[in-house]
Amino acid sequence: MAALFSPSSSLLASRPRSVPSLSLYSTNIRTHCQQRRYLGKGVGTGNRRLFIANVAAPDVTSTEQASQIAKESQRPVYPFSAIVGQDEMKLCLLLNVIDPKIGGVMIMGDRGTGKSTTVRSLIDLLPEIQVVIGDPFNSDPEDPESMGSDIRERVMKGEQVPVTNMKINMVDLPLGATEDRVCGTIDIEKALTEGVKAFEPGLLAKANRGILYVDEVNLLDDHLVDVLLDAAASGWNTVEREGISISHPARFILIGSGNPEEGELRPQLLDRFGMHAQVGTVRDAELRVKIVEERASFDKDPKGFRESYKSEQEKLQQQISTARNNLPAVQIDHDLRVKISKVCAELNVDGLRGDIVTNRASKALAALKGRDKVTAEDIATVIPNCLRHRLRKDPLESIDSGLLVVEKFYEVFS
Repeated sequence: MAALFSPSSSLLASRPRSVPSLSLYSTNIRTHCQQRRYLGKGVGTGNRRLFIANVAAPDVTSTEQASQIAKESQRPVYPFSAIVGQDEMKLCLLLNVIDPKIGGVMIMGDRGTGKSTTVRSLIDLLPEIQVVIGDPFNSDPEDPESMGSDIRERVMKGEQVPVTNMKINMVDLPLGATEDRVCGTIDIEKALTEGVKAFEPGLLAKANRGILYVDEVNLLDDHLVDVLLDAAASGWNTVEREGISISHPARFILIGSGNPEEGELRPQLLDRFGMHAQVGTVRDAELRVKIVEERASFDKDPKGFRESYKSEQEKLQQQISTARNNLPAVQIDHDLRVKISKVCAELNVDGLRGDIVTNRASKALAALKGRDKVTAEDIATVIPNCLRHRLRKDPLESIDSGLLVVEKFYEVFS
């Protein structure tokens, strides 16, 4: 595992632009979020409902300058390469960066084991993606499924949209966030006072094509859990208020962390995480001393500490970029696919998410190691993380440590 990690985000500044006017016939406003896929746009009232896509979008002119200012002003992040141990957690995170379709990772472990530090350190390694300038949803200029309806309509008309490269966003979802802040909201004050309509994008819009991180996810309010469940299921977020509907793409890597002593997750949400990593407290005294000394060095001189790991960070970033480019060429033999599904069936895993995620994760691991073919060893490495949290049938049961999965794997693959 050590050889795997060996040398081998800023948000755009924005200001609202003017939007078309809209008369409102009722002040009795109700808000709820639900995820459905809508491809049209317009406005409507009563039983007649069309869809609109006018939003407060970033100004096109100062994009690069604003990104540079934000990058320089952000607080220093602990380098990913400097994190000692916790190889299982680091591997799960890297595989999700290589293939976002794995579906995210749930990290559970003791207090003070570096869960949040590791997740936030991932921001330095995130690759760049192409986005449409001035679009608040980080629309992909090549993929209609990841475009806001405004951009999609412009592309279908043959219009050339301005494009730039930006790092993948990492968005933190605070435990105390309101539903409006998460889903976005229509500016009712402007609607009532000025007679115009403006949509303020929420955290789900910012996280589109990026990472949504929830620290202490097992303490998240149920109504926000419902929002995340719906968004993860459909990849779209819809905000509705009294006959007005606004829909936008919300495809993100969901990363959660928590302490199992503070409560377990609802099984419905737990199943939405592609992988599950368990983090334990380091028991080796020498290793604990090294971790303490490294942290003290970072706190004393963050810039100098980050500079000392610059070459390792760049090599790991290049390794990730190469793996992402080579991922489509990675193959997995049919008999290995059959054995993966046999393991899932004999473990009585509900649904097919376990099969899909194990296939994707093993291919991502092969790409990370620089190979174009999946081996049984790759599958053995990732299958406990892909299946252990899918074995529970009773919400009161604890998550299996992975031993049951490993035993069944060697039984089937022998």
